[in-house]
Amino acid sequence: MHQNAPSPSAEPAHRTVLLHEAVDQLLTDPDGVYLDATFGRGGHSREILRRLSPQGRLIAIDRDPQAVAAAAQIQDPRFAMVHAPFSEFAQVLQAQGVTQVDGLLFDLGVSSPQLDQPERGFSFRGDGPLDMRMDTSSGQTVAEYLATAGVDEIATVLRDYGDERAAVQIAKKIVARRDAGAPLTRSSELAALVATAVKSREPGQDPATRTFQALRIHVNAELAQIEAALSRVLSVLKVGGRLVVISFHSLEDALVKRFIQTHARPPAVDRRLPFVPGISAEFQPALKEIVRMRPSAAEIRGNARSRSAMLRVAQRV
Repeated sequence: MHQNAPSPSAEPAHRTVLLHEAVDQLLTDPDGVYLDATFGRGGHSREILRRLSPQGRLIAIDRDPQAVAAAAQIQDPRFAMVHAPFSEFAQVLQAQGVTQVDGLLFDLGVSSPQLDQPERGFSFRGDGPLDMRMDTSSGQTVAEYLATAGVDEIATVLRDYGDERAAVQIAKKIVARRDAGAPLTRSSELAALVATAVKSREPGQDPATRTFQALRIHVNAELAQIEAALSRVLSVLKVGGRLVVISFHSLEDALVKRFIQTHARPPAVDRRLPFVPGISAEFQPALKEIVRMRPSAAEIRGNARSRSAMLRVAQRV
């Protein structure tokens, strides 16, 4: 049985990225119904509730049991918390008796409390079980994955999800260690092994950064979760409602950017081809891109983890 991390009361303070900017864009109607699809430690949810009218409603979901436990601190009749992956938000809304919402908020990636607790295994800066699951109640840990995966499979994960140039060398060392009877079980062991395979890295970046990111994305199926969630957005978002997404690396942002552009612009037409009537005329956009922004210099100075964040906003039309 996997051991859960300490209770939320033992966690370091969490600083919500793009807090006011995200809620400013999301909340167009204080009487509306909103979904915080990634509750985390509730920074965005609390700000939404602060701005909602007594008639407003907020439903939040998260797949991390610690996030669900933290939500119990919010005693508000307008608020409901559900333990679920954000890819299942449409089912959650249906179970809550909601068919359409005025806004959807997704704050993607790993949260600071997850990174800051060594026992979760997300960070190469501490030592804990090599877990990295966002939902500690189910799924395969990184240690379990690395105990059976082959060199080619591991290298593909490191290359595709971490853009790791030394992917093959790292994968070979992981499998060689396992074959020698010493499989990786601790985050510090993985970080040390990667350091022996990566000979150079960008200034200020730990050699294990890309490996930890790639394995985390893989065991949590993060990109598949994003694709599944985005595919359900149009079915629940009211006309005039907002989709607000904060992403933290290029793979996440590329999915969000492509989704918004696909539904906001007519399909590209090769002008060298004979005219095909009706392509542009028949296209009815479902979304309008509203804004994209990054954290201010002041926010980045106060919270270095915000530096890679990208906020994208689209409106249902």
